Amino acid sequence: MATESPVPFLDDLFSRLAGLRPPAWMLEEIQQRLLLLVNHVLMQEPEAQARLARQAGRIVEARWRMFEMRLRITPAGLLDLAAAATPSDLTMSLAEVPPWRFAQAVLGGERPPVRIAGDVQLAADINWLVEHVRWDLEEDVARVIGDAPAHALGEAMRRVIGTLRRFVGRSGDGSGQAGA
Repeated sequence: MATESPVPFLDDLFSRLAGLRPPAWMLEEIQQRLLLLVNHVLMQEPEAQARLARQAGRIVEARWRMFEMRLRITPAGLLDLAAAATPSDLTMSLAEVPPWRFAQAVLGGERPPVRIAGDVQLAADINWLVEHVRWDLEEDVARVIGDAPAHALGEAMRRVIGTLRRFVGRSGDGSGQAGA
């Protein structure tokens, strides 16, 4: 039995927005901010940087719906934006799934389905990053507001995420009920 979205208006909204494309300057700014975040996380993991440094100069293309991003691996083991015309060594495409199912999979601790084409060793190194590199958000927040408040905020966020996971698990069981 197919699982229906508990909020069908969101599916309708996403299908209507699918044809709209943000302006180029906005996409570039989003990509730059995302790149800063990813490099920040990579800089906290020396093994991740070492693995990427071995792949210096390689191009990874990430695609999702109408969005694509080409990343060049730097000699320092970090990432930089590559020109759109640059051929990629590895292409990763997120499968076309409804946004509700995508959120359900991610909140449930599953990986979304990804199609990978290109260099096998580069794909293995990227997979290692996905498996082993985690952002310690609580540690970063503690640098700004202190350890105790950051820990309290982290605990609150873990409770919210746990509640969302339980909700998604119940709403995705096919029974049509949000909870029992």
